Amino acid sequence: MAERRNEEETNMVKRDYEKEYRDYSGTPEQIKRRAQRNQARHEAIKAGKVKKGDGKEVDHVNAPRTGSLDGVPTRVISKTANRKRQPKRT
Repeated sequence: MAERRNEEETNMVKRDYEKEYRDYSGTPEQIKRRAQRNQARHEAIKAGKVKKGDGKEVDHVNAPRTGSLDGVPTRVISKTANRKRQPKRT
């Protein structure tokens, strides 16, 4: 069993996190969207809807796939429910 695990580890390609950041996460549009998500979470914390470590996430209802999240209504749902729900793909 240990031999098989070693074979699998040698066949795996290492993930290039720097490239991911350069190509996607570091783009100005994604930086703005991340800041908007963080701000929505902060506002929910101030309102007492969520707190650190409670297993809840702030979900943007009918959020656009691209562009700004300003003005998009939010709701608090469980982490499990948020990860299960997938956006409609067009």
